[in-house]
Amino acid sequence: MILLDTFYDGYLFTYFILPALIFLSRIIDVTIGTVRIVMVSKGQKYWAPILGFFEVLIWLIAISKIFQNLDNWVCYVTYAAGFATGNYIGLLLEERLAVGIVKIQIITRKKANKLIKNLIDAGYGITHHPAQGSSEEVSIIYSIINRKEIHNVEEIVMTTNPKAFYSVEDVKSVNKGIFPGKTIWRKGK
Repeated sequence: MILLDTFYDGYLFTYFILPALIFLSRIIDVTIGTVRIVMVSKGQKYWAPILGFFEVLIWLIAISKIFQNLDNWVCYVTYAAGFATGNYIGLLLEERLAVGIVKIQIITRKKANKLIKNLIDAGYGITHHPAQGSSEEVSIIYSIINRKEIHNVEEIVMTTNPKAFYSVEDVKSVNKGIFPGKTIWRKGK
């Protein structure tokens, strides 16, 4: 009976508990890695190395368990599944953090006066100019906003001019700007 209990405990650990721990560690380290890459791209020079330290530490622990159990194919599958899941969760987390600044470009086919007024009233700085589209005159509006504000600006655009075309691009740094609630003067790089 003791031999059966030992076998069962070893089997349970080897094929269920260990793979589950590897899966969770991969989710954590890949999520951290995804956020770290975003921090690097945003110029966050203090957060990126701290996140990198923990990412590699967790990865080393997980990969060492894989090498200790080379005959356990379940560990391979959970390692890969943890990697895929970690990427997904990392992207969701990065989206929720919304770190950084973006440029939104809005192109309208009809007059943009009401949209411009609504954006300014909401505290956004804008630059506007008329332009010629492929078949008609258009108005182009640019605004530099905090990434967390994208949804608010999209809502203003959709309410005021639902057929407007807009695009959003990442901005690494800004020199000066008007942001909702305050005027800021930031040093560029």
